[in-house]
Amino acid sequence: MSAEFSKRYGPWCVVAGASEGLGAAFADGLARRGANLVLLARRTELLEGVASRIRAAHNVEVRCVAVDLADADFAERLAAATAGLELGLGVYNAAYSYIAPLLDRPLDDALRVVDVNVRGPLRFVHALAPAMVARERGGVVLMSSMAGFQGSPRLAAYAASKAFNIVLGESLWAELRPKGVDVIVSCAGAIRTPNYLATTRKEAPGTLDADAVVAVTLDALGSGPVVVPGGVNKFARFFLGRLLSREGAVGVMAKSTKGLQ
Repeated sequence: MSAEFSKRYGPWCVVAGASEGLGAAFADGLARRGANLVLLARRTELLEGVASRIRAAHNVEVRCVAVDLADADFAERLAAATAGLELGLGVYNAAYSYIAPLLDRPLDDALRVVDVNVRGPLRFVHALAPAMVARERGGVVLMSSMAGFQGSPRLAAYAASKAFNIVLGESLWAELRPKGVDVIVSCAGAIRTPNYLATTRKEAPGTLDADAVVAVTLDALGSGPVVVPGGVNKFARFFLGRLLSREGAVGVMAKSTKGLQ
């Protein structure tokens, strides 16, 4: 582990939603920096596959905790699985979404978005941050989305949950920075993950590889509260947020989400 990264965020890092895609890329990026890992996800076989690959590639310790991040007791299960470990960085990458007008799907689908994307980060922060505050060092990464900056038709519950994470992260950045804990919210656009490639017919402008999102996000720790990976995405945020009316920005998002299945 690099001396500076170790001083701030070592020796163990937790990644929630680590079984594939961006979460697996976060695990790899942190291991490349020498961190030992605790990986959380529902799908045990995928999670163990990620862990095996990272152990072989980076010679770090990896523990897997198979847990549904929508469950109310996941923080207690995390605490039990990591007893005695100094957890210096937590990455909440887990997310649930569906693509459809809100009223076309059962209410339970939207409530699962809330459980994973809203309650999950709150439980995660409460589980990890108090010990970081006591040590006066550590970090929290919350993955949000460009969809969280304005309404996003066909992604209503997901976009609203990501708006929550932006405001949560900004608030925590101000609250925890004086106590030695860094917080960053990463608002990514489209990312080449298995899930994204399965739901789109054509890549959106500015689509990034997961490794690039991870590198930009981790490099931004300590300079928060919000980072937008990718030049095209930075321009899109400026264009939608500063140059267009709110109605215009929602209209642009409506055209964008038409390409999602």
